[in-house]
Amino acid sequence: MSGQASATLIRGAHVWQHGPADLRVAGNRIAEIGPRLDATPGAEVVEAQGQLLYPGLVNAHHHVAQSLSKGLPGGIDLPLGEWLAAVPYRIWPLLTPDSLYVAARIGFAELLRAGCTTCADHHYLYHADSSPELEDAVFQAADEVGIRLVLCRGGHTVAGSHRGFAHAGLAPESLDQCLRGLQDTADRRHDPAADAMSRVAVAPTSLVHTHSADHLRQLAAFAAERGLRRHSHLLEVQHDDEAAQAAHGLRALDYADSVGWLGEDVWYAHLVHLTEPDVDRLAKSGTGIAHCPTSNCRLGSGVAPVQAMAAAEMPISLGVDGSASAESGSLVAEMNLSWLLHRALAGPEATKAETVAHWATRGGAKMLGFDELGQLEPGMLADLALYDLDQPRFHGLWQPELAPVLCGEPLAATGVMVNGRWRLRDGDILGLNRDDLRRDAERELARLQGLAAQH
Repeated sequence: MSGQASATLIRGAHVWQHGPADLRVAGNRIAEIGPRLDATPGAEVVEAQGQLLYPGLVNAHHHVAQSLSKGLPGGIDLPLGEWLAAVPYRIWPLLTPDSLYVAARIGFAELLRAGCTTCADHHYLYHADSSPELEDAVFQAADEVGIRLVLCRGGHTVAGSHRGFAHAGLAPESLDQCLRGLQDTADRRHDPAADAMSRVAVAPTSLVHTHSADHLRQLAAFAAERGLRRHSHLLEVQHDDEAAQAAHGLRALDYADSVGWLGEDVWYAHLVHLTEPDVDRLAKSGTGIAHCPTSNCRLGSGVAPVQAMAAAEMPISLGVDGSASAESGSLVAEMNLSWLLHRALAGPEATKAETVAHWATRGGAKMLGFDELGQLEPGMLADLALYDLDQPRFHGLWQPELAPVLCGEPLAATGVMVNGRWRLRDGDILGLNRDDLRRDAERELARLQGLAAQH
C-alpha cells in the first residue's frame, strides 16, 4: 500500500470504456487491460469487484489560495466585480506562506478525494512586494499530496479596472519582475516530459484588466520561446467587453487576437459571454475553455455556451474554480452540473454524459498538454481513480460507468493512483492526517477572521 510505483493488478473493476475487466500497471503506465489477467510475481493485487475504475480527472482551472475563503460573509450574494473586492482581494494581503500552504493542502486533498489527479492552479498572488514563498507553498503542498500540478503563473503589471486590487493596498509588479519570476519558476519547476508532475503556464490574471497590450505581447513571446502554454480569465462577465471597448476600442475577443492571445496553446476560464461568431473564431484558432459551471452559477455570471463550442469542435475541459466562488472543489460535482445545466437550457440532448466525462478526463489532459493522460488504454500514464459503487444510491444503475456524471456527489474515491503510485487508499490520502489538516485549517481560519475584523 506504499506510494511507490510498481507492478499492480486491479482485478474485477468496471473499467471505463471497457466494462468488467482487469487492469495491469507496470511502473507508471497502464500495461494491459483484459479479462482474468494473471498477477506477475511480486505484483500487488487489488480486488476491485463492485468498483468503477476511471481515468484520473483533470481540473483545468482552480485557485487553491481561496480554500480558506469559503462562504465569506458579505460576499455570498455579490456579482463578480464586487465579489472580487469583498473576498479574494480582501483576503490576499492577509495570506502568509503558512496559510497558503494549508489552503493548498485543503484544495488538493479535496480534488484527490473525488478522483482528480491533475490540477491547473491559477495562482495570481504576485505584486511588487510579494514573497516567492507563497508560490513555493503551492508546489510543496502538491508534492506532498501527490497531485500533478500545472502552476499557472498569474499576476498584475497594471492595477487594472477590477475593483479591489488597489483598495487592498497592493502595488502591481513590474513587467521585469513578472518575467524574471516566470523564468525562475520555469527553470525550477517546469518539466516538459510526458509524465511530468509539475509544469508552468504563463497566465496573466485577467487578459483585459491586469496587463497592458504591450506586456501581453511580451508574455506571449516569452511563452512561445520556452514552449509554455498560456491561460487567463476572459469574458466571465460582460464587463470585459466594456473595458476593452473603453481602453482599446475593441471587443474583448478582438483585443485578445490583437495581442496574440488566441491559439492552440491558449485556454481561458469561463468564456460565458460569447456570440456565435466568437465561438467559431475560437474553434478555428484552437483556443480552449475551462468550463466552470458552479462558479458561474454561484456568482450569477451566466452559462458558457459549451454546446455550441462542442458543435464547433472547440477544445473543452472542466474546472472547479476557486473554493470562494464554488464552495465544493469537486470535479465530480462539476461533471454532474455540466450535464444538467445545459439540458435545462437547451433540452435533453444538449449534453451527453459520455461527452462530459471526456471533458473531465481526456479533454482536460490535452488542454494542459498531457497527451498521454486521461484515457484507460495500454501505454497511457497510470493516473486512475477507483470509486466504490456498493452504496444504496448506486443500486439499480444500469450504466455504472456513467455514475460520476449521472449521480454526482457524494462519490468519494476509494483509491487514487498518480503516475503509477497510490496516493489515496481506502479513502485516505497517504501521508496526510485528516485531524492535522482540520486543526491547521481551524487555526489559519481563526487568524484570518481576526485580521479581517480589524480592517
